[in-house]
Amino acid sequence: MPHWLAEARRDQESGVLKRFAAPYWTVDFPRPMMASVVTQGMDGLRVDAAFYGSGDLAGLIWESEDRWDHPLLRYATVRDYAHCTLRFRWRSGGVKALDAIDGPTLTIEGRDAGGTARSWYVRLWNYAEGSPEDAVITLPFDALSGGFLLPGEADPVWPGDIDRMFISIVPPAYDHGTSVFPAAVEGWVALSGMRCDGSGSVLTVGDVMVPEHGLSIATGYDDAYNQTPERIVGQALALGYRGAINHYVGMSHFMRLAPVAGGFEVAPGGGALNAPCARWHADFADRCKALGFELILSLSYELFDAYCPAAWKQRAWDGAPALTGWEPPSTLLSPANDAAMAYLRVVARAFAGVARAAGLAVRVQIGEPWWWIMPDGRPCLYDAAAKALFGGAPPEIATMRGALDGAQIALLDAAGVALAASTAALADAVRAEAPGAELLLLAYLPTVLDPDMPEARRANLPMGWAAPAFHRLQTEDYDWVTGGQTARAAAARALVDARLGYPPGEQHYLAGFVPAGLSADEVRTAWARIAGAAEAARKRDPAAIFIWALPQVARDGFTFFNLAGDAAMQAFDDVSFPLAIGRRAQVAPAFSTRVIESASGHEQRSTQWADARLSFDAGPGVRSEADIAALIAFFRARRGAARGFRFRDPFDGASGAFGVAPGPLDQMIGTGDGAATGFRLRKAYGAGAEAQVRMITRPVAGSVRVAVDGVELGAGWQLGPLGEVRFDDAPAEGMVVTAGFLFDVPVRFAEDRLEIDRETFAAGVVPSVPLVEVRE
Repeated sequence: MPHWLAEARRDQESGVLKRFAAPYWTVDFPRPMMASVVTQGMDGLRVDAAFYGSGDLAGLIWESEDRWDHPLLRYATVRDYAHCTLRFRWRSGGVKALDAIDGPTLTIEGRDAGGTARSWYVRLWNYAEGSPEDAVITLPFDALSGGFLLPGEADPVWPGDIDRMFISIVPPAYDHGTSVFPAAVEGWVALSGMRCDGSGSVLTVGDVMVPEHGLSIATGYDDAYNQTPERIVGQALALGYRGAINHYVGMSHFMRLAPVAGGFEVAPGGGALNAPCARWHADFADRCKALGFELILSLSYELFDAYCPAAWKQRAWDGAPALTGWEPPSTLLSPANDAAMAYLRVVARAFAGVARAAGLAVRVQIGEPWWWIMPDGRPCLYDAAAKALFGGAPPEIATMRGALDGAQIALLDAAGVALAASTAALADAVRAEAPGAELLLLAYLPTVLDPDMPEARRANLPMGWAAPAFHRLQTEDYDWVTGGQTARAAAARALVDARLGYPPGEQHYLAGFVPAGLSADEVRTAWARIAGAAEAARKRDPAAIFIWALPQVARDGFTFFNLAGDAAMQAFDDVSFPLAIGRRAQVAPAFSTRVIESASGHEQRSTQWADARLSFDAGPGVRSEADIAALIAFFRARRGAARGFRFRDPFDGASGAFGVAPGPLDQMIGTGDGAATGFRLRKAYGAGAEAQVRMITRPVAGSVRVAVDGVELGAGWQLGPLGEVRFDDAPAEGMVVTAGFLFDVPVRFAEDRLEIDRETFAAGVVPSVPLVEVRE
């Protein structure tokens, strides 16, 4: 599948953007407070905040470097703000006023004229005309000064090297302290008529519109809470995604909180959603509607651990809570706990109401509901509510990786029934809020179908989910995909199809994601495998394919090309060119090398292609009128140059030496890591680091021989599409995987016209039948 990891714009379209444009501001703040920013009109924005303590502070942020958009869409990094003047109207309520001590302050972070890092603190009231809660503010960066009282405390700002700036927003009782409010204090700030003037007021910005490619996009509130919905939805459209946006509402930012001893917990009273979240999602839904996107709102059983009541948490036999690997961690709500499930139902109804209010079809996904299994294999089936549901004294399961007895299996079956009942009740709550709503279920296959825990499916993929329990089943398998475990993923999908019975048209596939912290090579490999998984899913014809998720797509510059158009261009018939004709073909391998010659005669050479591209002329093999007839028939069946086919290179069609039958040790195709099950066939030309490696996509059926650590395997593997060897079980770490094979070259006719003259052929003139290799 064609894709590109863009690092920056090169020759792509660019436009212009006025500095300080409303969609590009962000917010941030410390937990537990919450804030959001949405755009209003063409030149305004609004910040909503929920403060829980006297030390809470939100920042409305402008950054000189665009860290959030896709590289093709980012605005240019310009740190010089000289000759710029920013004007806007300020209105506020429920926050410290402009004239107050600790009132709204513009903090500017950068360097002074000598290059020393420092910050300036610009009191907005010093540049305001109007009242403390409704004023026009003018900020001339060439004559801007920090300090509370001007001119006596003036601290002139150097505008030539600024990294970022933010406006502080605090509650009326702000005192830099740690006092906890008895309930959330809500406030807001609105900026309107935002305008930047001066010679430095215009920035270059990406104006790319990737053609629609048939895929959809996922995103999540916990990754996007700080940005404007206009920015997020517009980015999805510009990158070619269409259909529905699958939006995970998250586990740490949507909830209304209440103080408890030692911290805060979720508080469903007064509405499950905090005010900033509610306003953000209302705007997000409106933006989706305006740009033609459907919206799937995803809610999981996961909750930020610090906000979760202790009784709601799933627990292991020893009472340890279920904790994910995030830092700080989240926990999993017990499907057996009535209060926890009632809370989820309230949340689900609230989000369903958001979609309905925007005029969208209500589509709600119940995402990854499961009983947590600890890394050491202990299931979390033993919270107080679960134990009561399972008879009061359920048997201990010390690990899911060993053999289980009848009582333990019965417990897992009961857990599956309880999980299915909880999801059914959640679905009913959504339908009560929005009759006719579409309900979807998302299952994460590497966990629920872990081959080391074969009985886990009883609890975490219950038969109560079988069709038609939900309108659509969604599956994701990104750990297997990015780890190269394609055979395991395919087997799991087949098991899900057989167990739950959803036809392809009632399924969605989620491909991704790529976690942070990987090396550049690991990132490239992961995205290539995700692209391949999406292409493979397309052939299964599900109702939709989603890439998970937009923040990672933007971070790594992942760019899809037009899949439908490319698929048509890459049409391939898995048939061979008539061997008798091709045996006498002429062959011409070619590279593309750019050579730049300096005035002194020295050269700089750069290779444009990693692999040679072959050209053939099959004309010398045409020896009779029967050959001509066979050639014309084959040419017509391929529709000229439109469709590819197999061609046997008469000089290079085997993994080993010329004329020698393939052996299982001919070519090294990879090294086991204990996880990867897929290895692509390849052939190396040369030795060591300088070897040129050729990917083999069209091996000859029945010719492939495979060995692991020098031992040939007669079973335990299959040959997948495009020359991928798929093992049933991953080769252990450090084991060398080798293979031998015969192979064909994927080619097409070089032209749409085939000229053969009977008289000149009879006179001994050899026709030209040019073929060219196609990349796969």
